[in-house]
Amino acid sequence: MDSCQNSSTGEGRHDFARARRIIKTDEFSSVFSLRPTQKSAHFVLYTRQNQLPNARLGIVVAKRFAPRAVTRNTIKRVTRELFRVTSLPAIDCVVRLSRPVNSKDGPATTAKLKAELRQELTRLFANANKPRPAK
Repeated sequence: MDSCQNSSTGEGRHDFARARRIIKTDEFSSVFSLRPTQKSAHFVLYTRQNQLPNARLGIVVAKRFAPRAVTRNTIKRVTRELFRVTSLPAIDCVVRLSRPVNSKDGPATTAKLKAELRQELTRLFANANKPRPAK
């Protein structure tokens, strides 16, 4: 089973192919150089128009805000899942965790935590979909 065969980008696709990711440091930097578009309890969303046929996503989850790898991976997984099912215009989105989500003491992930994160991210992506006035 070769996952690269399904990596073509097309309208309405629900994949997370390489073309839909922000990977390079300078691509992240160009989005970070702008002001945050939105903030929620745990996340900051940065957006920038791109000249591509699709939206792209970058995720930044620092160890200091999510000390356990399980938690960091859960956050990334939930973010990618919501990005895939949300139809966004041609923009680059960087989602950055900006506050601690739990400590090393408690459970790494809980259903409650996942539901809260999913709700926040859904709201951020829905607002990113609204057209912004040009400055």
